[in-house]
Formats: sequence, structure tokens, C-alpha cells
Amino acid sequence: MLARCLTALVGGYVAMATVATLSARLLPIARVEATVWGVIPAFLFYALLSLWCFHEPRLARVVGVVWGTAIVAGAAIWLLGVRP
Repeated sequence: MLARCLTALVGGYVAMATVATLSARLLPIARVEATVWGVIPAFLFYALLSLWCFHEPRLARVVGVVWGTAIVAGAAIWLLGVRP
């Protein structure tokens, strides 16, 4: 249960922060507006992801999806670099 809680809280936060950053990086609008439009849906997705972490019976799937999302989105941000 501790692993599920840590994955939901910490992993969900990391995953949604990287997804919000990636979406803000990819949006073709001003940086401030892109940041707002990237962060607003991240609150909803963080709540849904956290609830799913406790609904899914297999811990391995929960860890794989949450941390996999964080790693893939983080790698994409790193590959894209700083927005000009």
C-alpha cells in the first residue's frame, strides 16, 4: 500500500508536471499562455491518475504507467530543448 501511495502522490505529480511542461512546450502560442493551457488540464489528469492508481489491482501496471509516463515525457522535453 505504501508503494501505491508513493506512486500515486509523487509519481503522479512528476508525471503530470512533465506532461504539462511538454504540452506547454509544444503549443504554438506565447509562453505564458502555453504554460497556463498546459497546467490547467494537468490538475484534472493528476486527480484521475491518482484515483486510477488505487483502482488498478496490479501494482506493476500502476508503477509502469505512472513512472513510464514521467520518463517518456521528461525525455521528450530534454530532446526538444529550450523553446526559442
